[in-house]
Amino acid sequence: MDGTSLPIFPLHAVLFPGGPLALRIFEPRYLDMVGRVLRGDARFGVCLIREGRETGPAARTHRVGTRVRIVDWHRRVDGLLGVTVMGEQRFNIVDSEVGSDQLVEARVTLRENEPPTPLPGRYKDLAQLLRTVLSSAGPVYEQFPGDFDDAVWVGGRLVELLPFPLSEKQALLEMDGPITRLDRVCALLDRQEQRP
Repeated sequence: MDGTSLPIFPLHAVLFPGGPLALRIFEPRYLDMVGRVLRGDARFGVCLIREGRETGPAARTHRVGTRVRIVDWHRRVDGLLGVTVMGEQRFNIVDSEVGSDQLVEARVTLRENEPPTPLPGRYKDLAQLLRTVLSSAGPVYEQFPGDFDDAVWVGGRLVELLPFPLSEKQALLEMDGPITRLDRVCALLDRQEQRP
């Protein structure tokens, strides 16, 4: 396939650029994929599953995902491979092929990263909410520095960590504009507060 080619790891999760994610790798196709990308540039793509499961036959995914880079790997106490990735850049899938091992290889176009954007004063409460959520988010987020004054970083982490429906998280990933994204996060939070 022409263009930027990435193996795809389908997940029931949405990751933004700048966000870390810990993965447990046990299927042979993904063990092979990790070995291959570690010998190269250590990058692959993660996409939200639209139909199917994380295991078994290749799942159908949404067409916008995030290219990630492996930043750490280790053998877990349960014998599985633990991999920590960092989101780098969103992409659009142009087309894809399913290999005989059910690994999806996609041709993608990379999207420009949103430049750091000062967090408007009206969203300082969101930054405080994020601090609270991060305090119980687990060790993967503790390893990486944050920028609570950057609307791009705050919005990405809130979408990753708050209990929004996955369809909403995907829509927020596909959306351009950090302030527009924060507006939508506020609307989703307001809707959750209004539920009985």
